[in-house]
Amino acid sequence: MKKIISNLLLIVFLLSFNFAYSWGTTGHRVIAEIAQNHLSGKAKRHLKKIIGHEKLAYWANWPDFIKADTTGVWKQSEQWHYINSEPKTNIQTFTESINSQQAPNIYTQIKILSAQIKDKNTSLKDKEIALRFLIHLMGDAAQPLHVGRAEDLGGNKIKLKFFGENTNLHSLWDTKLVDFQKYSYKEFAGVLDVKSKKEVKQIQYGTLEDWLYDSQKQANSIYSNSVAEASYSYDYNYKFESLLERQLLYGGLRLAKILNEIL
Repeated sequence: MKKIISNLLLIVFLLSFNFAYSWGTTGHRVIAEIAQNHLSGKAKRHLKKIIGHEKLAYWANWPDFIKADTTGVWKQSEQWHYINSEPKTNIQTFTESINSQQAPNIYTQIKILSAQIKDKNTSLKDKEIALRFLIHLMGDAAQPLHVGRAEDLGGNKIKLKFFGENTNLHSLWDTKLVDFQKYSYKEFAGVLDVKSKKEVKQIQYGTLEDWLYDSQKQANSIYSNSVAEASYSYDYNYKFESLLERQLLYGGLRLAKILNEIL
């Protein structure tokens, strides 16, 4: 097990304090389910060799569940779920910013995991572990506040209320907005995944850097329209429901693109 982690990380790095959670269980499963629906025949055949008949949604939350592990084996993976960056005005400066960061983060790990899965010399067991992480991290990449600001820990320090319940901006986007829609993950994926083939290709266009920059731009909008200590309810959902749906759909379609390329 330790060998697997060593291969995944390439370097061992201590967990920093600015840890962020990710989409709740429903959100990650929505993204995985949408991705499952857009896999190529080749990708499906290779997936079967790695995880058998299990679905992507089954493993979508595993990287969050292992945070409860007390052995410390998975400790360093906790900071893979996000990357902090100050707001940038263009893709070039954003890319320079994330490339300059040396600590493992969502950007570095998605690239490493993708390469491991694609490598024919990687064992099936190591591919399975890498796949579990990749499914999850591509979902995190679509949650705007996982490309947020270090000063507030991706919104974790911005306290507010949602329908009278104390929460914070990050948690609101991770779970509460998703859960407020009252869908099962299959229902949610079904109502979102209705784009034409042309539209799907447009959404999948670009690179990982493009997609993370897109998430940062959405994060900037969230920051600009969310006030600390405010009390939100239907008004906040009305303002951001379409963005929430966009990010879940985009996350699923872009995960599918990555898997179709590396499997």
